[in-house]
Amino acid sequence: MQSPASAAMDEESALFFPSDTDLDFSFTSCATTTTTASTRTSLARSSLTLSFNDRLSTAVETTTTATTTTNTTPLHSRPHRAWDPHWSAIKTALNLSPDGALHLRHLKLLRHLGTGNLGRVFLCRLRDDASTSCFALKVVDRDSLSPKKLSHVRAEAEILYLLDHPFLPTLYAHIEVSHYTCLLIDYCPGGDLHSLLRKQPGNRLPVRAVRFFAAEVLVALEYLHALGIVYRDLKPENILLREDGHVMLSDFDLCFKADVVPTLVRTQMTLRLGSTAGSQCSCFGWDSGNSNNNNNNNRRSEEPEGDGETETVMEFVAEPTTAFSRSCVGTHEYLAPELVSGTGHGNGVDWWAFGVLLYELMCGTTPFKGGSKESTLRNIASSRQVRFPDFEEEGAEEAKDLIEKLLVKDPRRRLGCARGATDIKRHPFFEGVKWALIRNYKPPAEVRAGTVERKTRTKAHVTHVRGGPSYSYPHKRRRFSRWWKGLGYYKKKKAGGLLYV
Repeated sequence: MQSPASAAMDEESALFFPSDTDLDFSFTSCATTTTTASTRTSLARSSLTLSFNDRLSTAVETTTTATTTTNTTPLHSRPHRAWDPHWSAIKTALNLSPDGALHLRHLKLLRHLGTGNLGRVFLCRLRDDASTSCFALKVVDRDSLSPKKLSHVRAEAEILYLLDHPFLPTLYAHIEVSHYTCLLIDYCPGGDLHSLLRKQPGNRLPVRAVRFFAAEVLVALEYLHALGIVYRDLKPENILLREDGHVMLSDFDLCFKADVVPTLVRTQMTLRLGSTAGSQCSCFGWDSGNSNNNNNNNRRSEEPEGDGETETVMEFVAEPTTAFSRSCVGTHEYLAPELVSGTGHGNGVDWWAFGVLLYELMCGTTPFKGGSKESTLRNIASSRQVRFPDFEEEGAEEAKDLIEKLLVKDPRRRLGCARGATDIKRHPFFEGVKWALIRNYKPPAEVRAGTVERKTRTKAHVTHVRGGPSYSYPHKRRRFSRWWKGLGYYKKKKAGGLLYV
């Protein structure tokens, strides 16, 4: 007969060491449809009701049974994020763990954040952590995915493991338990850039704010390309905002890797007199409220080209120019012409998407958007040039010039395809940016105002997270599934200069 002490121990074991069937990440969904006139196609939205079992928060993976196995990838704090208090919390949990590894039992799930193309994301924190550090736990049920999507999961985990950058997510833990893959990454309470745009007049940002976000995204893309990673999913929805207002790219399951050879290139540069690089204006451009800065800009624009002092500098170039893929993936409004045609694409698709992003931030819509996905693709594949709405703002002309050079249909002539971010940084639109100090810049007022508003909000409505947490707002674009087979899907006919299906 079992003793009372033994019975109590078995009861406790059942609570903290449940079987594989107790790993319940499920939730219920009640879909509704929102239809309004906007720059986005109306999409079905989901109002999610949380119903996952809280016992999951106390579940522990055990290697003593045949049905449940655990594989925790050992991770270490990255040099650029060593100051992050999240790492201190992780190290404390590891020190308290008997086997020195992080398990699901160390995490307390707070709520469901959303669901994406591959899995679901939960807001969580460390159970024994006295601080308020929160994480995002991305959970992927491998049994529910096709072999192709499983390869995307593995690719995303591998890429996250490589990243060490202030504008990219940190992978704090990679846990394999039963048929689940769990990735513990940064939680961004600021929502995403698309949400911020929806709150602005005309769904657009001032040029100074555009410069701030463009500079940080550019540095993140430069880092990815230096690792040989082509992103392929750049859009405002995938640009999350940290609590401090700086950006973090998310969603890396569409990336692919290629070889890259870093080089140092000797370049002759002309320092023009009257340049704003050392002026007292904002690091991200011209302050319209400062007359002295405006005068400096006027003097600069009136000076003849080539007037100034010439010096030789060494520039670091690491661009995956040999990258090549035929996969047709991405969001239709951000697809490059060579990706739409299905003839193959490389690193240039990221610089095209960067141009589309700048256009949307500045103009409130994407440059080739049509009345449907098909018409948008026709506009991208046609010879139609980018058109800008009429508006006057300091720095707008430089922004338009940069966008035009990024949205060149031929990738061989597109800015950035040969030397990557090195050439883009030298464009007049980014003049005055001190790249080495970019992490220390204050976010624009639009972001700071949004942060205050979110802190006063008692309850956030969140859903549709792809690869990381993101606040949900209507009219977010879905990725464009591969329902077309290259440009050959269309039977093209020229009629009045327009393409018809």
